[in-house]
Amino acid sequence: MIKADLRREALARRRALPEAEVARRSALLWQQLVQEFLLAQWRWLHVFLPIPQQHEPDTWLLIRHLWAHQQAVKLAVPVVQADGRTLRHYHLTPETQLLNNRWGIPEPVGATEVQPAQLDAVLVPLLAFDETGHRVGYGKGFYDQFLGQCRPDTLRIGLCLEPPVPRIADAWAGDVRLHACITPEQVWRFDA
Repeated sequence: MIKADLRREALARRRALPEAEVARRSALLWQQLVQEFLLAQWRWLHVFLPIPQQHEPDTWLLIRHLWAHQQAVKLAVPVVQADGRTLRHYHLTPETQLLNNRWGIPEPVGATEVQPAQLDAVLVPLLAFDETGHRVGYGKGFYDQFLGQCRPDTLRIGLCLEPPVPRIADAWAGDVRLHACITPEQVWRFDA
């Protein structure tokens, strides 16, 4: 299946999920992450803030867990820039003020900028992925560009509410593949 078809079908399935099912699957994602990865080894974790109307995985469950358990890992979140094509990244703390951007994405106001090279792991929002670690997002290329700016050893961990498809037919060598992808049922690992 090609990316455009996967994107359209996965987005339609996700939007059709009841909110309670998104919440249930999101809780399972965070259980998988906490059980399978040593978060205490990371100094910086990049996490996206969810767009509720898109039924994205609820990252607030993980964020609140980390804050409540006083984990040493610091959190960074993306902010879409005025050009509409690039991201910058900012430190998220319990005191950070957030405002929704034009797409309904909460973004920090007045926070300290974090450089991609500082990040130890990035949680990547996905619509779909395949069994080799290729991914499908919204198609804007934000994360391809951003992940290319991270260190080679920065872990790229996808978050997906559905299992993988066998193969994305139009994946190409320039796509930035995942090291792992977490679904509600399991953690998939790849040689990226």
